[in-house]
Amino acid sequence: MTKSTPPPLTESQREVMEIFWKHGEATVSEVREYLASLGRHVARNTVQTTIVRLEAKGWAKHRECGRAFVYSAAQPKTRSLGVKVAQMVDRFFAGSPEDMVTALIEYRGLTEEEATRITAMIDEAAGKAKESSPKKTKSKSTQKRGR
Repeated sequence: MTKSTPPPLTESQREVMEIFWKHGEATVSEVREYLASLGRHVARNTVQTTIVRLEAKGWAKHRECGRAFVYSAAQPKTRSLGVKVAQMVDRFFAGSPEDMVTALIEYRGLTEEEATRITAMIDEAAGKAKESSPKKTKSKSTQKRGR
């Protein structure tokens, strides 16, 4: 995890972030109402504490609207998914993305369209990796020997 990547979300934090990603922004009371509509009846203080922790971790942000704070996502949903996938690769595949892809292909399978899109993504990632890798230069001793 890099410095700019916030720590992973707990299950309850993810629920709150899903509300921000779906609705854009919400007050503590609105988050509580959304959770209640999903059958999760949570105390206001619990919701407030969860949101404050999300803000401290860098996942949420707020703006003041009169006396209320209106909260929203500070990170895109894709960042959350990326953190979760990295955790999954580390935990279940001993850090090997290749093993994860092998498991996906062998046990779930891919449609032709999925395979085409994934191939394009891999090609793009390979191009970026090639651009960012440092060029190898000959050392002075190698140059002197005429190699």
